[in-house]
Amino acid sequence: MGAGKSSVAEEVARRLGWRLYDNDREIEEAFGPIPEIFERDGEAAFREIEADMLVGELAVADRCVIAAGGGAVESADVRRHLEGAFTVLLDVDVDTAWERVRSSDRPLARDEAEFRALYERRQPLYREVADAVARDADGVVLAAGGVHVGSGLLERLGELVPGDGPVALVSDAYVAGIHGPAAQLALGGRLASTLEVPPGEEAKTLAVAERLWRELRLDRTGTILALGGGCTTDVAGFVASGYLRGVDWVAVPTTLVGQVDAAIGGKTAVDLPEGKNLVGAFHWPAATVIDPVLLRTLPERERRGGLAEVVKTGLLAGEPLWDLPEQGQVRRCAAYKTALCLADPHDRGPRNALNLGHTFAHALEAAAGYELGHGEAVALGLLAALRLSGLPTDDVERVLSPTPVRVDPEKAWAALARDKKAERGRPKLVLLEAPGKPRVGVEVPEDQVRAALLELIRR
Repeated sequence: MGAGKSSVAEEVARRLGWRLYDNDREIEEAFGPIPEIFERDGEAAFREIEADMLVGELAVADRCVIAAGGGAVESADVRRHLEGAFTVLLDVDVDTAWERVRSSDRPLARDEAEFRALYERRQPLYREVADAVARDADGVVLAAGGVHVGSGLLERLGELVPGDGPVALVSDAYVAGIHGPAAQLALGGRLASTLEVPPGEEAKTLAVAERLWRELRLDRTGTILALGGGCTTDVAGFVASGYLRGVDWVAVPTTLVGQVDAAIGGKTAVDLPEGKNLVGAFHWPAATVIDPVLLRTLPERERRGGLAEVVKTGLLAGEPLWDLPEQGQVRRCAAYKTALCLADPHDRGPRNALNLGHTFAHALEAAAGYELGHGEAVALGLLAALRLSGLPTDDVERVLSPTPVRVDPEKAWAALARDKKAERGRPKLVLLEAPGKPRVGVEVPEDQVRAALLELIRR
């Protein structure tokens, strides 16, 4: 009681685009107000109704967010059925819970001492059934996606990497030199091997993927752990998707772009000379471990590059996320992307919104031979998307200060036409009706798209 289950469940269901089932509301619609049920029939009768309805819903629920009553876990039958669901304990301290319910008409919130005793009695049952613990909607979404966000998590890798099989650690030499020892120490006896990839976009080639496949010595119980930026997680996740027809992998992003975007949601890929991310797979990580402390060693250019993804997410969410402290940026952006990816794991609908600005960005990167930083390209791409949307570009220009780049316009246009979202050579863009209201799959006349692209290119 008083944890906020109903309001948080409603918010989570909205973000995921899933159905909402609130057990208490359903009971009241069927049998009348809960206080009247207690008064008329007694608590035992209410508990029977509560358990029957919840078990019935759990048996058929699919893509559904369920708000269970606070006392439902006292039923052994309910606890047994919760084993088939992903169950999150929405945690609240007893003082806060009491303050929220003390003036309500809840039958079990009339005496403070009894309320506190009830809280203590139920705690072991909550811990028994919970797959994860959260305190807000962001926390619920992150938990559902297997995304852990918090300071000091690198040192806890041993407990956060699921399973008990061997682990192959993949990173580039620079990241391995800074964070590798701590990761290896945390993994302990599970560490089976360490594998190296080139830095940056050079890692995302079929040649590197083939080398990793040939160097791996894991069985089907093994896990590939990617420690590094978005390019490392991209190639390591792709390798995991194909090795032994698919093994688990864990993403541990060390860059801002990785923590707010690239390492979340199971998109893995390598590049071809003809375009970025043209060969890949959807392979959701067994866990994504995001430790904002790792950003302290990030070069300023890479930090600014990651900020472009923060601005993109803020435009999609309709919130100035770029104004938050860095740890707040990371958590909010990670939760936003996780929700979209859970709602659309194979990128066939709402998740397309995450491509805002990226059609132009990928084209510029390809035309530059991938020597243009991803964040710099995204900043320019956001300018183009906002201009085509008829919206102001002030925030992008103020926060990111993008400047046109020198690339071959025809190479950029050819790469844009090959974009993964293109159909029959015609690009499908993500634009904004307004901040927080993305429009996906928008077809814009070719001359307007070409003009927007040319504005990003220095002659």
